[in-house]
Amino acid sequence: MVRATLAPPVLVAAVDCPVPGHDDRRQGRPVELRDIEIFLTLTEELHFGRTAERLHVSQSRVSQSIKQQERRIGGGLFERTSRAVRLTPLGERLRDRLRAGYSEIISGIEEATATARGQAGTLTIGTMATHYQSVEAVLDLFRQRHPQCELRLREILPTDPLGPLRAGSVDIGILWLPIREPDLTVGPILHREELVLAVAAGHPLAGRGSVELEDLGDHPVVYPEGPIPDYVWEAHTPSTTPAGRPIRRGLAIVTLEEAFRAIAGGSVVSPIGSDVAATRQRGDITFLPITDGPVLHYAPVWRNGGENALVRAFVQVVTKAQQTT
Repeated sequence: MVRATLAPPVLVAAVDCPVPGHDDRRQGRPVELRDIEIFLTLTEELHFGRTAERLHVSQSRVSQSIKQQERRIGGGLFERTSRAVRLTPLGERLRDRLRAGYSEIISGIEEATATARGQAGTLTIGTMATHYQSVEAVLDLFRQRHPQCELRLREILPTDPLGPLRAGSVDIGILWLPIREPDLTVGPILHREELVLAVAAGHPLAGRGSVELEDLGDHPVVYPEGPIPDYVWEAHTPSTTPAGRPIRRGLAIVTLEEAFRAIAGGSVVSPIGSDVAATRQRGDITFLPITDGPVLHYAPVWRNGGENALVRAFVQVVTKAQQTT
């Protein structure tokens, strides 16, 4: 199928493609890519009005282009009646020869344009656990807008959210805020997530319908064994209750699975993102709403020195998505 929207008139009108074996000075103006597009679109629509509408040109422009091509070739390409438009055998052969070449030309122009704009290549996005599902709509929108870019996803450990960024293994990390690092830039908020409290199925809190942050003062919590800044973890699991009581640290963990095993054992509890909890339902752990719990705000974060056209393009998509929600 001819992709009319990929060849805007301003672009294609300037691209001349002379037909081999023809003296364009005798035949009139050179064959233009727009004329090929009009011809191929008409072979699909078989209707001058629909072709004009699809290409956003006048019907007379379509008729003029086809007549010029027929004069140049020296034979009819379409049979026209008051009721129908049909391809002639000559038109069918020309359609079959031009279709593949046209697609290659357009693909080449698109790829060159994307490369010139710095929007071709690979962009690696880091997310925590299953958070990519929460931002899938934005990822899909980016893929639609930048088909020449390969989008890769990598998991970031909550205990070391900044390490992959600084090591260059990811270009953008989708991290909860705040992030206050002089070598990193924070983009617009992409996603929000409430926290729930994960406790063992037999834990004293498990039978309650909900808990409050103050309840954390009575039970040890897991804490990260990794280089996550204290102020970042504080937004997830505070060090004190609203009344000022200390929240005791229990078992150190590195991965989410380690946290779940420790919680299921009953010795510790932990706030967990509600999106993650929704994908990790299990019989040995109960997830309780925290009525006054914090809401995590996630945003794209990237290295100051790693900003490029692809990073900026992703941030633009995030901004656009936020404006439409």
